[in-house]
Amino acid sequence: MLSRVHKTFKLADIGEGITECEVIRWSVNPPDSIAAFDALCEVQSDKASVEITSPFDGTVKELLVKEGEVARVGSGLCIIEVDEEVAVSLEEDAPSASQQNNASSGLQPSEAKPKEQTPFPTKRRPHPLDPNISPEQQLLLLGRNHANVLATPSVRHFAKQKDVELSLLVPGSGKAGRIEKRDIEAYLQIGISATNTNSATSTTSKDDPAEDAIVEFGRTRWNMYRAMTKSLEIPHFGYSTSLDLTVLHEILPIINSHIPRHYLPTSLHPPHTPAFSPSAIYPQPASPDVPSSGHYTKLTYLPILLKTLSKAMLEWPLFRSSITPSTSTSDKPTLTVRPNADISIALSTPTGLYTPTLQRVNTHSVYSVASQLKHISHLGRQIPSGLTPAEMPKRGGTVTVSNVGGIGAGEGASPVLVPGTGIAIVAIGRAKWIWDVDRGDGSGERRLKVNVSWSADHRVVEGAELVAFIESWRSWVEHPQRLIAEGV
Repeated sequence: MLSRVHKTFKLADIGEGITECEVIRWSVNPPDSIAAFDALCEVQSDKASVEITSPFDGTVKELLVKEGEVARVGSGLCIIEVDEEVAVSLEEDAPSASQQNNASSGLQPSEAKPKEQTPFPTKRRPHPLDPNISPEQQLLLLGRNHANVLATPSVRHFAKQKDVELSLLVPGSGKAGRIEKRDIEAYLQIGISATNTNSATSTTSKDDPAEDAIVEFGRTRWNMYRAMTKSLEIPHFGYSTSLDLTVLHEILPIINSHIPRHYLPTSLHPPHTPAFSPSAIYPQPASPDVPSSGHYTKLTYLPILLKTLSKAMLEWPLFRSSITPSTSTSDKPTLTVRPNADISIALSTPTGLYTPTLQRVNTHSVYSVASQLKHISHLGRQIPSGLTPAEMPKRGGTVTVSNVGGIGAGEGASPVLVPGTGIAIVAIGRAKWIWDVDRGDGSGERRLKVNVSWSADHRVVEGAELVAFIESWRSWVEHPQRLIAEGV
């Protein structure tokens, strides 16, 4: 039989090192009815903004955390009343009412009319926050489909009323990249804010006295403030040097002229089918499904630097490791060494600083790494941010890369590590042509060089180890021909 049960929905672990999240917005209020996979609320962690969906069909009875309050991982978020199938056991010596009726009518138990059975509910696909599913299943459930614009009929109708082209908002902030009503409202708000700003500027007199303004931190900047405060717990070891990109500069035009077809925009695909097909005898392997946001026409040095960095990380297991999270302060710390190179990217976006992760970089080609960089950059520029747990996994990278050279032409930097972001971080500057007097026959040579500034967790990494690791990376960067021998 069905019985109504109150279930407490708890905040799951949404990221390595994350112990609490701020509830930004509730999508439901008691006593709303809710179905599995419907949006419950949006929470903000130190790393990303995540939409949490309901794992149950039922009725929302109580919200345990208010908007703007902080919830600890494992604590209750809300209470949902659900219908649950329960088994009813009958005592042998206590006959039921139906048995008594059968006895009074003279019917034997075998002759009594069988009781209709309530069919059990059909099995649902697992919820992404179900603790019984593997991380691989979570990624599949949280994956997005970029082939079409995903939106419900009501959202499409709302967009039509507001004269908003849905394709401009892909991917949306909903499940699987679905466009939600809030995405349209945020898009419209940008235009309203710009109009109000222009109006305010035109009506402000130059004679108005200047006054101090008190500005509250936004959620993302407040999380950054707290994360940087925690970084003071980590003793940093810094090291700066430069890498010679001259050989890379010489081969880059060749690499750019052979970008695989599936990474190019559709408009650049050949307009007709060639007379001779390589698949005439046997089909070619299917090309990977690349979203339009991952298309590009020109490679930069960054994906090659990341690929060569992953090669050095394979040679140095220490830089593929992270401090194992511990539940007890008395336990001796341990390191978790990963089989592949996971590299996080410091990404400055309109909504704040994020560190999405490129996983298993050593298994990808330079072209694939470039496509992933293009895609996460596109997601980060969305308002609200389009980054999801697929790009912000529980375990971030063991090494973080900040491409500060794309913004300014500084000579050096002092990148900062925060707990839960790996054991080393590097800031890559802007490549410059310089005259290297140490090369050639004494007269020097013109070389293309880029400055790199490293910081490492000195609790784990020795200074000599960091320097030796960087020299290993240098060998790959300055001799990219080694990649050919590795079969890339």
